[in-house]
Amino acid sequence: MSVDQLVLFALLGLGTGALIAGIAISLVLTYRGAGVINLAAGATAMVVGFAFWSLKNGNYGVHFATVPALIISVVVAILYGVLTELVAFRPLRTATPLAKLVASLGILLLSQALILLAFGGTPQTEPSILPSSVVKIFTIAVPVAHFVLAGIVVVVAIGLTLLYRYSRFGLATRAAAENEASALLAGLQPNQLSMINTVMGCLIAGVIGVLAAPLISLDTDTLPLIVVPALAAALLARFTSIPIACLVGLAIGMGENVLYYLSVQSWFPTDNGVALPGVEELAVFLVILVAMFWRGAKLPGRGDIVEIRLPAAPKPVRVLRPALIALVIGTICLILFPFDFRQALTTSAIGAVLSLSLVVLTGFVGQISVMQLALSGVAGLLVSHLAGDAGIAFPFGPILGALGATLLGLATAVGALRVRGVTLAVVTLAAAVAIEQFVFVNTTWGSGLAGAPVAQPTFLGINLGNASSFKGLDGKLPSPILGIGILIVTILLCMLVSNIRRATLGQRMLAVRSNERAAAAVGISVRNTKLIAFGVSSFIAGIAGGLYGYNFGGVSADRFSALTALSVIAFAYIGGITMVSGALVAGFLATQGLSQYAFQKWFGISGDWTVLFAGVALVFNLVFYPEGIAGASYAKKMAKRRMAELGIQSNYPADRVKRVLLSRMPPTLGGPRPVVQSADGPAADPSPEVSPLVVDK
Repeated sequence: MSVDQLVLFALLGLGTGALIAGIAISLVLTYRGAGVINLAAGATAMVVGFAFWSLKNGNYGVHFATVPALIISVVVAILYGVLTELVAFRPLRTATPLAKLVASLGILLLSQALILLAFGGTPQTEPSILPSSVVKIFTIAVPVAHFVLAGIVVVVAIGLTLLYRYSRFGLATRAAAENEASALLAGLQPNQLSMINTVMGCLIAGVIGVLAAPLISLDTDTLPLIVVPALAAALLARFTSIPIACLVGLAIGMGENVLYYLSVQSWFPTDNGVALPGVEELAVFLVILVAMFWRGAKLPGRGDIVEIRLPAAPKPVRVLRPALIALVIGTICLILFPFDFRQALTTSAIGAVLSLSLVVLTGFVGQISVMQLALSGVAGLLVSHLAGDAGIAFPFGPILGALGATLLGLATAVGALRVRGVTLAVVTLAAAVAIEQFVFVNTTWGSGLAGAPVAQPTFLGINLGNASSFKGLDGKLPSPILGIGILIVTILLCMLVSNIRRATLGQRMLAVRSNERAAAAVGISVRNTKLIAFGVSSFIAGIAGGLYGYNFGGVSADRFSALTALSVIAFAYIGGITMVSGALVAGFLATQGLSQYAFQKWFGISGDWTVLFAGVALVFNLVFYPEGIAGASYAKKMAKRRMAELGIQSNYPADRVKRVLLSRMPPTLGGPRPVVQSADGPAADPSPEVSPLVVDK
């Protein structure tokens, strides 16, 4: 190893660094204009990159030359930005930053599904636009394209910096970001400014994606997750400084390439003869943690007009009776269903358990975590290793696996106590990617690409797994015995979460979600409440991982990827992130769950269509029904009850009934909510459901 080689590999990383820097600049522009941390920025580069590739290769019968294809790709980037603003960002203009972040997640899923349906999942080679010549550095040829691409990004950063500092548009954007209400009074148009900034961000991400795609892989996995290192650069820039975002993005790309060079050295740790995987992703995660503690855990304040729109978290009235009914109906279905639908129903139960972990953490405490699926996978790996290496099998194996996931979740919680909301989502997204690559892909302590086997559960010599002797009415495997056991565990966890909401702990969680300062003022320990929520949520996610391993006979890296974790969050929001019944709905909608399998078998609708549905439904729900399917159903039931109490006749016009109800209902049931100025979210929630000063009787 020599200094010359280190410099050489650092320069070779300029191409990837330019892409990261371009995405980071896009993140800064979108946050400045729309107040959104756009998780779909990498997906923008993917969509525009595939558009250019398709036009150049004539996939749909028309072949374009480079210049026309590039012009059309620019138009695609602009249209993508316009649609993103109109469909997701503008309707949520007065929503909380967390709702906007989740909306960008819906755009990401929607974009990925469309590309998969249009072009498949095979990585493609993008035609190069940049010069193909090379330059000699230390007697080694380095492509000029790397330097050109880096130069383009630097020029763009300088131009945008001057634009925002000295132009009328830039001053207007800064004014609207600092105080949106005052900007409106001064005659500025925040919606118009948001549209322009969003389109500019998508244009930069898309064009840089087209130029950089030949240097990396053009596929539906790599480009969307480029947003993770770009988020690290944007965080160090505090989502305000374009030059810092550009320079840090370039540095991250160069650093990742230097790590790659170090990984091929003889002294570098190996895994089955190859370099230890996931080191680059782990380094990016550490950069994000450093950014949190060095630059501050709180994002720069924006004077947005934010409406208090936290989804209601109603207290369950009955627990035991619905649990017994669900147990009876579920058991009958598992016995009567054909083997394939029996398997799908069991998978839905596991999906419901995983969604329950999000109900506790996100629904009750307002802390969005993207690493719940990763924690679930870690628990599944522990179950596999405990059984295979230590001889600790069922029932102690899954319990220890869940405890291991709990410890990892608590470790993350301790490191993230200073962050919350959208910032926590960024940290946990980076953690999920790092765990996927550093833990799962590693065969030493992970599953590797082949997966880690999980032996069937047995107790007192009785096989409780899919190969049990009782095979249901159709006499085929899998046996309903394991499904019934998973159903029992699911119902018990549903009862646990319901009782948490009914208990004083649930009130404390909702108080913290509403306003941490107000909760602390009345004696609630915000720190301890968050730690308890992380611990309970991680334990539930760990249980889901053990159940998954038993149901499928093993765990593998592709089942617990970061992109799959985003789908889990989407289904949880669609079902109802604050309610146990919402978790059950999410389970039925989950990948390989009952509804997806039924649509695939009866109508031939593939899993990619399910991801498309998740993206569309997520944005639709956030705009029209932020409480999700279960929450909307609950609100409708309460509205009917309220109508009866108020004596409203059923033959009244529907719009008048709605106006009357909205004027008389408390905010938690859809009534009018005040508008407040806030930097990171709502200043307070006057809802009696979540007020720290009110305890339900």
